[in-house]
Amino acid sequence: MTAAPLPPAAAPASGTDLLLWVAVPYICLAVFAVGHVWRYRQDQFGWTSRTTQLLEHRWLRWGSPLFHLGAFMVIGGHVVGLAVPDSWTEAVGITEHMYHTTAVWAGSVAGIAMVTGLGMLCARRLLTRQIRMRTDRSDKILFPLLSAAVLLGITATFAHNVFGAGYDYRSTVSVWFRGLFVLQPHPEAIAGAPLLFRLHALTAFLLFAAWPFTRLVHVWSAPIGYLARPYLVYRRRATTPATAAAGSRRAA
Repeated sequence: MTAAPLPPAAAPASGTDLLLWVAVPYICLAVFAVGHVWRYRQDQFGWTSRTTQLLEHRWLRWGSPLFHLGAFMVIGGHVVGLAVPDSWTEAVGITEHMYHTTAVWAGSVAGIAMVTGLGMLCARRLLTRQIRMRTDRSDKILFPLLSAAVLLGITATFAHNVFGAGYDYRSTVSVWFRGLFVLQPHPEAIAGAPLLFRLHALTAFLLFAAWPFTRLVHVWSAPIGYLARPYLVYRRRATTPATAAAGSRRAA
């Protein structure tokens, strides 16, 4: 995949731009990759989300589906918006206006669902003493960082593309993002983006760096095999006079 051309008015990157938009992303991606290998080798027993459903389920019943459904939609929107050039979508008949309208409204619904679910999960963890006591150091890093990334993303969308004049991040932020993965970084492409978009991108990469050391690793262990495996059939053990007599003797 080749990076799209930069806008003609893009200014040369400064030393700060190189640090924030080249060095930091590559460091975070390296930690993301190496950290997963280390976690898998050193802590397979802890490769889990550590469910607390038995401690509290009323908030979890609604918060978890809202958060995960919203997260899947948000991730899908980011994949299309950041990884797919606008020339590709136009080639299949999706105009920029169609894409922008769909992205704004579908992304807003997904973002609201994700924020609502995350808010319920955070409130559940703070207000339920048993769960609060089980919160470890990785959770104390993960939840604020995840909340910051989500809130910055939805705030940027509402501020610029719902209530604002509109901002085409596909010609700037997307160019920078794709350039990182083809080893042709363009820090100047994101340096001129609105502050909310830059903060959202930076927080997202910090989240990638923290990923291997938190409960987020459980996303790579989705139980897909359960969809195809045979049903487990449970049957009550038949009671016969002999087994009933044996049970009576044990009870006595």
